[in-house]
Amino acid sequence: MRVPADHKDDFMEKKSVDTIHLVRNPNLLIIRNTPKGRALFATSSIPSHTILEVSPVLIFPTSDLAFLKQTFADHYTYNWPLDHPSVPGKTITTQALALGLGSIFNHSARNQNVGFRRDVAREVIVYETLRDVEVGEELCVNYGMRLWFEDADGVGGDEDEILENGIRAKDREIEKGEAVLGAIKI
Repeated sequence: MRVPADHKDDFMEKKSVDTIHLVRNPNLLIIRNTPKGRALFATSSIPSHTILEVSPVLIFPTSDLAFLKQTFADHYTYNWPLDHPSVPGKTITTQALALGLGSIFNHSARNQNVGFRRDVAREVIVYETLRDVEVGEELCVNYGMRLWFEDADGVGGDEDEILENGIRAKDREIEKGEAVLGAIKI
């Protein structure tokens, strides 16, 4: 199969919503047997604001969410906004599974060095370093405050400032459903 004629220019210009340009940083290594299970590490220094991965997502229909909650896969999904089917301008939330390395990043509240943002139009999640990363350092995102496991980092620190209703300051934007994930703003 060849690229359709109406998308050939997309390879050079990277404009089309219908074209997804996948990115994976070559300086990444998965180690399977760590205290956190599988983990992703830097094999060389990686500067701040470097895109590590562009992961396509598998978006679950809202009708599948009750079943999804009963599966192991639910631990690897991200909230994903969809246009409301009958109310123009309103969105609903479903779940999406990040493919590629997107489901390999472990959690760290204190040592988060990777942020992520949803590109809803292209149905991908973009993972980017938040600071300079050293050789051998684990690459971690912050899963937020609703963890289903014991946090290896423990609790505390300025990032855990609690606001009203028990929501941390850094999680409030996510709770509002805005496109702010892991400290990267769109």
